[in-house]
Order: sequence, then C-alpha cells, then structure tokens
Amino acid sequence: MSDTLTIRRLDKNEIDKLIDMAVQEDWNPGLEDGVAFHAADPNGFFAGDIDGQLINIISAVRYSDTFGFIGFYLCKQEFRGKGYGSQIWDHAMDYLGALVIGLDSVSEQVPRYTKQGFRSVYRNVRQTGFSMCDTPMDPRLAPLGQGLFPSVRDYDTRFFPAPRPDFLEIWTSPMSETRRGFAFVENGDVKGYGVIRQCHEGFKIGPLFADTPEIADTLFRALAGQAKGQYIIFDTPEPNAAALLLAEKYELSPEFETLRMYRGADPDLPLDQIYGLTTFELG
Repeated sequence: MSDTLTIRRLDKNEIDKLIDMAVQEDWNPGLEDGVAFHAADPNGFFAGDIDGQLINIISAVRYSDTFGFIGFYLCKQEFRGKGYGSQIWDHAMDYLGALVIGLDSVSEQVPRYTKQGFRSVYRNVRQTGFSMCDTPMDPRLAPLGQGLFPSVRDYDTRFFPAPRPDFLEIWTSPMSETRRGFAFVENGDVKGYGVIRQCHEGFKIGPLFADTPEIADTLFRALAGQAKGQYIIFDTPEPNAAALLLAEKYELSPEFETLRMYRGADPDLPLDQIYGLTTFELG
C-alpha cells in the first residue's frame, strides 16, 4: 500500500462522504446538512485519499474575501499519527490564505491550533435535554419561507462575519423535510429568527439570533415545540448570560464545551444577541 496522500476537492455528489465520516466520529450532523454546507462554498471541502481510499477530510469554507471557517478536520483512526492530518490541514489553510479564519475546538486541541496562530476568544457550551415546550400562538411568529428570506438574509448579516446567502437559502428552506424555522416579525421588521433540524440523534436548534431575551424565549419555544418530547441540542456562547439562563429555564444541561478561535482580527459580533450558534462545523 502506498503512503502518498492525494488531496482532492469533494464535489456535490460526494458531500455525503463527509457527513458519513462525521457520523462515524459521533459528531451528529443534521440529516440534510450536506447540501447546505456545500452551498456555502462548493470549492471548500477536501478529502485525502491513499490508493483511492478516503482516509481524511477537512472543510475550509471561504465565505467572502475576508473571512473563512475551518471544520470537519477528521482522519480515520488507523491513519492517525502519520502526518496525513498536517498535509490536509496545510492544504485547507493555503486555500483560505490570508483571510481571518475561525474554528471551534475541543479543549484538548487548543494547543495545536494556538501553534498555528489561532487565539481562543470565548467558550461555547452545548446544552442538551428533552423538549417540554409547546409552540406559542404568537402572531409575531412567522414560519420561514421564501417571502421572508430577503429580510432574514439581511438580518443574519449582523450576527455572522460575512454574508452567507447561498447557505442560508437552503438552511432556512421551507421545503426541507427535517428542519423548521421561525422569524419573529414586529411592525414589519425581523427581530429574531431560528432553525431546528433533525440530526442522526435528536434535534439541534441553530442558529437562534434575537434582539432581546424575550424574543429569544419566544423563538426557542417555537422551535423546541416542533420536537416536543424529543432530545434537543442547543449550542450557546458562554458570554451571553441570557442564553445560558434560557437553556437552564427549559431544563437543558451542559454536555461539553468548545472554544471559538480566530486567526486574525476577532469579528465584532453582538454576542449578547447570539443565543444559539448555527453549527460547530461551519460557524
């Protein structure tokens, strides 16, 4: 068997290989995440092969000319410790070049990323539990659909370091069988929105952005109500104390933490209005 790693781009028809590998590592992606992820940057997903066998993967999503995000940095167990991870990592970083780059790291990997020029900025806390919520009958709640998309797309730019319209159009699509979303609309203006999606285990809420804690609470109940009695997952940024209280209020418990890290200038985001991250894999 050769020991030469061949790095190639994953095309749209292969994106499920990335999702499958994440499932094998117990990352629990959404059932329909692949198409939306690929739309974020069709050129930003890479695989490493040896003799035609896929052995590692990474995503390096270039959201704009200024910001990118690293995720899905995975290698099959039997090929670890042989330098293949470094090769595909270098390929991904070369693709993103001099952009500001973000990633979410488990604590034990922080020293590795620190050596690569990344800095820890804040913690994210994964909260899990069973939904006991009913979706409120509030006229300000609007199911996400094509008519609302331009407003939601514009609202989202406040909470993410770069525009991501192609990703969002799929992520918030009303045609998806495994996800639902709501916007909070008052006096014609979007003041919050969120999405819940079915995963290989349970349901994840993300993103959840809102102008106020009260709006976040209403949206949380709307989303969690779509999975009442089911296991739900909610990734909260620790600097937002109201997000942590929201999770506690609805009896979710901390499961584990990641560190949001950046190479380059920290994006100036309103963390006090970010209640739930979109995904650990794509930011």
